[in-house]
Amino acid sequence: MTLFDVSPRTRDLHSRLIRFMEEHIYPREAEFHRQVNEGNRWAPVQLIEDLKPRARAAGLWNLFLPPASDPQGRFGAGLTNLEYAPLCEVMGRVWWAPEVFNCSAPDTGNMEVLARYGTPEQQERWLIPLLNGEIRSAFSMTEPEVASSDATNIESSIVRDGDEYVVNGRKWWTSGAGDPRCKVSILMGKTDPQAERHRQQSMILVPLDTPGVKTERMLTVFGYDDAPHGHAEMTFENVRVPAGNILLGEGRGFEIAQGRLGPGRIHHCMRLIGQAERALELMVERSSQRVAFGKPLAGHQHVRELIAQSRMEIDQARLLTMQAAHMMDTVGNKAARGQIAAIKVVAPNVALRVIDRAIQVFGGAGVSQDTPLAMMYAQARTLRLADGPDIVHVETVAKEELRRQGVDGRGQ
Repeated sequence: MTLFDVSPRTRDLHSRLIRFMEEHIYPREAEFHRQVNEGNRWAPVQLIEDLKPRARAAGLWNLFLPPASDPQGRFGAGLTNLEYAPLCEVMGRVWWAPEVFNCSAPDTGNMEVLARYGTPEQQERWLIPLLNGEIRSAFSMTEPEVASSDATNIESSIVRDGDEYVVNGRKWWTSGAGDPRCKVSILMGKTDPQAERHRQQSMILVPLDTPGVKTERMLTVFGYDDAPHGHAEMTFENVRVPAGNILLGEGRGFEIAQGRLGPGRIHHCMRLIGQAERALELMVERSSQRVAFGKPLAGHQHVRELIAQSRMEIDQARLLTMQAAHMMDTVGNKAARGQIAAIKVVAPNVALRVIDRAIQVFGGAGVSQDTPLAMMYAQARTLRLADGPDIVHVETVAKEELRRQGVDGRGQ
C-alpha cells in the first residue's frame, strides 16, 4: 500500500510492524488456535502473553491514542488518526494480533474514554493498568429487549443513592467479558428518564466483581465463540458502585459516546481493510496454484475480474478511511461524523465482498478451518451491526449531505 505523506516516524513504525508480523504472528497462527483449544478456552493465551513484551520492547505498544485525546502525551504514542491508520491495517490482518500491541477493541475505545473524560482517580485505577496490558475491559451498551441502534431506547437504570449509584439492567454483546482479566465495564444507562432526550443517559464504570453483576451466557457469532474474550449477555441487579465512578457527570452519556464511538468505528474500518487486503493476497496465491480446465485459475477471465474488482474496491475504501481519519485530526470527531459514518458502511461491505470472492476461489477450503477466510467473513458481517447498523450510518451521511446543500430533509 502507499503511505502518502506521513511522517518518517510512521514509516519506520510501519516497517517494524510488518517485520514483527512476519516474524512472530503469521508463522504462529496455527499455534494460537491450538493453544485456545487446549484446556480452558477462556484462559489467557500464552502465545499472546509471550509476544506482548517483545512488542513493547520493539516500541510497538499503545499506538492508537491520538493527541486530541492525550494532549500532554502522557499515555499513548502521540500518533494522529491518519498516522495510525496504516499501522492498524497491518495489525488487522490477523484478528488476534492487535492484542499483542495493546491495540485491541474494546480496550482502545475504553482507554480513549478514560484519557478524555476520566478523573485522575479513575485513570489511576483503570487506565494505567489497561495501558500496561495488565487487565482487560468491556463496554456495555446494547440491550436485548430494545432496538439499541437508537441509543435513546436504552432502558438500564443508573440511580443515585447517597454516595453510590445503583445499576439495574440487562446487556448483551458485551465484548471482552469472557476474559478472566476483564475487570471493568463502561456501562450506559439512564440517570434521568424525564430529562431532554439526549440528556437522559450517563456512563459509569462498573467493576465486574461487584455483587449483582452476572454473566448469563456467552454468545456465538456464526458459530464462533471468539474465545478467549467473547461476547457476553450480562445482568446487573442492584449493583452498587461508588458515585465517583460516574464518567464526566450525569446526562453526559451521548457526549461520551460521540467521543468514543468515532475512533472505535474507524479502528474497525482500518482493521477490515487489512483483512480485505489479506483475503486478496490469499485469492491471488490460490489462483496461481490451482488448475482447472487446463490452466491456472488466474488464467480464467472471471477470476481475473474478481481480483481486479477487489483491488479497486480496497483502494477506494482505504482512501475514504484516510479522509475520515484526516477529518478527525483536523476538525474533530463530531465534525467528521459524516465521513466516519460513510466508511463504517463502506469498509465492512467491501471486506465482505473481497472475502467472499476469496472463498469462492478457494472452494470448499475457503469455508473450512484450513484458512482464516471463514472467520474473517463472520467478523466482517458482524461489523455491519457493531457500533451501529448500516442504515443508521447511511442516514447520517444523507443528513450531512442535505445539510451541506442547504436542504431541509425533515419533511412536513
